[in-house]
Amino acid sequence: QVQLVESGGGLVQAGGSLRLSCAALGSRFSINAMGWYRQAPGKQRELVAAITSGGITNYADSVKGRFTISRDNTKNTVYLQMNSLKSEDTAVYYCNLNARIAVGTLNYWGQGTQVTVSS
Repeated sequence: QVQLVESGGGLVQAGGSLRLSCAALGSRFSINAMGWYRQAPGKQRELVAAITSGGITNYADSVKGRFTISRDNTKNTVYLQMNSLKSEDTAVYYCNLNARIAVGTLNYWGQGTQVTVSS
C-alpha cells in the first residue's frame, strides 16, 4: 500500500511564493516519476511539473521559469517551489506517483491541496 501525503498549500497574494511537498509512504515500491497536477474549477486536470527517478524534469509552459520541481530520494519526497504566483495558478494541486510494484506499474494520487492566489 502506497500513500501520498501532501502539504504546503494555502492563500498567497499575486507575486508571492509557496512550496508544496509530497511524501510517498509505504513499502515494496520504487519510483519511476513523481509530479504535480492541478485542476481549476471547470477545467481539466493538467500536468504542472514532473521529475523522473533519474532527475529529468518536465514543466507546463505556463509555469516555466516560475516553478521548480525537486526531489529527495532518501525521503521519497517531491517538492514544488512556486514563485511569482499569478491568479491563474489558483487550483487544487495533486501529487502523482508513478511507481513500480511487484505486479507492474501503478499511478497513485494525493488528496489534493488548495492553492489560492489573490490579485
